[in-house]
Amino acid sequence: MVTVLDTVSTKPRPRHPEKAHRPDQEVLRKPDWIRVKAPTSRGYLETREIVKSNKLVTVCEEAGCPNIGECWDKKHATFMIMGEICTRACAFCNVATGIPGPLDPNEPENVAKAVREMGLNHVVITSVDRDDLGDGGARHFADVIYAIRAAAPGTTIEILTPDFLRKEGALEIVVAARPDVFNHNLETVPSKYLTVRPGARYFHSVRLLQRVKEMDPSMFTKSGIMVGLGEERNEVLQLMDDLRSADVDFITIGQYLQPTRKHHPVKKFVTPEEFKSYETVAYAKGFLMVSSSPLTRSSHHAGEDFARLRAAREARLLAKSA
Repeated sequence: MVTVLDTVSTKPRPRHPEKAHRPDQEVLRKPDWIRVKAPTSRGYLETREIVKSNKLVTVCEEAGCPNIGECWDKKHATFMIMGEICTRACAFCNVATGIPGPLDPNEPENVAKAVREMGLNHVVITSVDRDDLGDGGARHFADVIYAIRAAAPGTTIEILTPDFLRKEGALEIVVAARPDVFNHNLETVPSKYLTVRPGARYFHSVRLLQRVKEMDPSMFTKSGIMVGLGEERNEVLQLMDDLRSADVDFITIGQYLQPTRKHHPVKKFVTPEEFKSYETVAYAKGFLMVSSSPLTRSSHHAGEDFARLRAAREARLLAKSA
């Protein structure tokens, strides 16, 4: 048997090879309330230069976030660590799927340097899934947190982690690094996991968030979902109950937007009025903070939301002691 390596062809590798065989899905026309302007501001360009000069990856770019112009203009960015290739193949996600390269040992220091240069009061760190690593990248997450603490001690740190599925001891490593906010997204209701998030397990993700609180009750926990994937309203309300059972403080709810025709189709554009209704119910169920709107994303307005989250906890503690 002979294996031939093609070192001549310059044909680019498909971004989503696992989706290539799927039929094209219908793309619904976006309603007026979901439209955003193309980014052109000076602040946006300055942030882009800092990101590029430090050889960093942002989820803002990789996931095609509609809020990139607004956030980068304010010098807010969500750094995506451990490369730009994910080992999972979620049907909603625009991050490239494949076999990742080795971790960059300089990445923690580069991220910390960018945080200091940008003068961030609050930073969000997320990552691709790294199922190829023994700890799922937990130690690398911790190293990034420690580096930011050293370079910018006044910056509060929010992390958005993968699920560390079947990675014994990984969660303990990340929690021990003491981020200010631990975010792990459920993404969708359990009935949609097989088609939308097939590599994950719904109740494992809920339990992961619960375990964070068990290990450090003072740490804020957060989770987010997308709507418009075909879920029913009562399923979203049950998901809220599941998160509150895990003592999660903050829930974000945003509209799913289809990256390409090969991705899971948008089944519905949820109206601003429906998002407001979800917000009202979530507060009634006991969440400290709720962000629910068509353009809500996990890290959108994260700094302002963190300040409000702390204030809400303080107000609740005062009310209990009164």
